Amino acid sequence: MLIESLEKKTRLAMVTVMLALGASTVICAACFYFCMSLVREQQNQVYVLDGTIPFMAERSKNEMTFNIEAKAHIQLFHQYFFDLSPDDEYLKWTFSKAMYLADESALRQKQAIEETGFYSQLLSSSAVETIICDSIKLNEEEMSFTYYGTQMIKRRTNSIRRSITTVGRLQNVPRTQNNPHGLMITNWRTLENKDLKSY
Repeated sequence: MLIESLEKKTRLAMVTVMLALGASTVICAACFYFCMSLVREQQNQVYVLDGTIPFMAERSKNEMTFNIEAKAHIQLFHQYFFDLSPDDEYLKWTFSKAMYLADESALRQKQAIEETGFYSQLLSSSAVETIICDSIKLNEEEMSFTYYGTQMIKRRTNSIRRSITTVGRLQNVPRTQNNPHGLMITNWRTLENKDLKSY
């Protein structure tokens, strides 16, 4: 009788110990999970100081900002490539900036325009060319885009308004000072560039 009672007490003690160990393991695992979640959440937060007052700003993920950055990259490239002034040094500077944002397809198009004598006419007539982005259609899955814009070419004697449509693809590259968006325009070509109105 005494032996049976000791066995039951020993078994009860073992069950109690095993349950306590199991509960401790579950509690430790839950604490570890919640701590890791908290650390991950804190890593996505950035604190900005305005004088002595801290403001919390959340870091955004690359996927969330891709659409905005891609459109900004495309627009910046077209501004460098098509905003032209009758200044040879300025033209060289803008084209060199544009070439950081696109591959050799942009260089081929620049050379084709040079062969037509367009840049020489621009310099000799003191013309100023500007471009306005009307819209950009972006396909994020295929990493391709269609750019719709309006060009204004102002000469001393007249002005011309033109529509332009270009297409191309985007490729991820490392970010640099000359390419802050970390994108490269590839297979770029002009689909349409026609006169709309002459003033």
